Amino acid sequence: MFHKIKNITPLSDFILSVQFAEGVTKHYDMKPLFEKYSMFSPLKAHPELYYSASVDTGGYGVVWNDEIDIACDELFFNGKTVSTPFDGLIALSDATQIWGLSESTLRKAIAYGKLINGQDVCKFGKQWIISSEAMKREYGIPKS
Repeated sequence: MFHKIKNITPLSDFILSVQFAEGVTKHYDMKPLFEKYSMFSPLKAHPELYYSASVDTGGYGVVWNDEIDIACDELFFNGKTVSTPFDGLIALSDATQIWGLSESTLRKAIAYGKLINGQDVCKFGKQWIISSEAMKREYGIPKS
């Protein structure tokens, strides 16, 4: 299972703040890579390049240019989990992919009261947000 990236923020001291689709935020220290892999040394030499980091198409990694990138699973498994006010909150569309369900299944669960609006789910504008606890309670641990 890939741990898809939703957002990336390059912080000072070459720490990447990475938000994952499953509602987890991790900090990844890039400094050890500068010594270990020469492909990352331009990031240290040119901080403006480091701060240009973006999520690649599909959320499978972080890219800087055609030569420098890093995989989502490296960031997930070797990053340090940090606490944020948004921990455990997942977009409904991401929850359907992670749990392998159709969006209509979750919408019906909301309509029938299985997932309680304001407690398990909440709608912000056009986007539904669901808690990972509610998903685990109703649908179990996501399948790899």
